Amino acid sequence: MKKNMNTVSMLSAIILLIFALLTLFMSSSVIFDWFNIRAKEGNYVLSIVWINFICSFLYLLAVYGFVKSKTWTFYMLLSALVILILGFVVLLFHIKNGGIYEAKTITAMLFRMMFTLTFSIIAYFKLNKSQWKKRSS
Repeated sequence: MKKNMNTVSMLSAIILLIFALLTLFMSSSVIFDWFNIRAKEGNYVLSIVWINFICSFLYLLAVYGFVKSKTWTFYMLLSALVILILGFVVLLFHIKNGGIYEAKTITAMLFRMMFTLTFSIIAYFKLNKSQWKKRSS
């Protein structure tokens, strides 16, 4: 059972690392206009780009948490999820008030929220099981 949990943690860490690095690269490229990506992104919403940038660091911390089996990993991912949800609400207000945006931004935010929720659940149950083992020992 322990080997199975280590596999889940490592696989989660690898997937989350790839996602975090991609998010960090893309969001920082828009913010700092690296490689002229800003022009290619069209009508991006800067607040969403900043939220993704911040979440990329939370994801990287969560990667470390998965690798080292830290109990705070769940809270890092939950924090990222809360930030994404608040950002999505801001995006909806932006759209409702006639702000320009790309339709792909809505899809990307929904994906990001589901992705983060999924890894939050994985972290919660992984840590919950390890907490129960510690209590029963």
